[in-house]
Amino acid sequence: MTQETKKRIWPYLLVVLVLLLGIGVQLMLAVYTQAASIDRAEETARLLSARADRALRTRQDKLAEEERLLTGAGAGALSAKEQAARDEDILVLVNAWNPVPEDYQVRLVDIGDNQSFDERGAGALQEMLQACRASWAQPLIISTYRTQQMQQELFDDKVRRVLIDGVPPEEAPAVAAQSVAVPGTSEHQLGLAVDIIDESYPYLTSLQETTDTQIWLMEHCWEYGFILRYPNGTTDITGIIYEPWHYRYVGRDTAEKIRELGVTLEEYLELRRVSNS
Repeated sequence: MTQETKKRIWPYLLVVLVLLLGIGVQLMLAVYTQAASIDRAEETARLLSARADRALRTRQDKLAEEERLLTGAGAGALSAKEQAARDEDILVLVNAWNPVPEDYQVRLVDIGDNQSFDERGAGALQEMLQACRASWAQPLIISTYRTQQMQQELFDDKVRRVLIDGVPPEEAPAVAAQSVAVPGTSEHQLGLAVDIIDESYPYLTSLQETTDTQIWLMEHCWEYGFILRYPNGTTDITGIIYEPWHYRYVGRDTAEKIRELGVTLEEYLELRRVSNS
């Protein structure tokens, strides 16, 4: 290459280098901005769940105190009181505005496949699934009781995914909470909620409602004491999007009343409160 040719090419090479440098800087800024957005969203999520964490610790302290009292002289009276409370707390309301009560006692039994459920509804759940299978559907449990840590991990993962979808960092926790409850506000932490899908369609989308499993469950779940917890069009009431796979055990009598009224658990409890006042 002659000296004259080098002189002609050099300005073009300089332009290319400047362009490459600019692209590199933009990529670095994009990576930094995304990382900062995730950090801000995760910090907001941690703040949202801090109150629930404190409530959980307080509840554990109270349970320890109750256990101590049960071994003492007042055991008989406390046991009777506890039994009466257990008969009522099956209807405990847990949502974005009502965290798991500090004194709530989770009493679980193993239902197989590393899943646990409240002892009062475990038998009904197994009977319901057997009847569903007898109708030639293919129900599959994918989630029952969750610990605080499990719920935290699910919530954090949902925050990351909505960020990737382009949701602004300041809005990500609230958007995530519409489908994955903030830790401490999930029904799964009661041991009374179960997510059931159809094996032929293992996806958590609204199309679950078209499967044989959901068609059968939506029609018959009340017979076993369960309700579809988050019906279509009730997000403003429940705080959770339509989930045609999430069922809640409330007992047969209550499930029948909720079915007849066509209301959510929130609405039913409010109607009951008003009628009792």
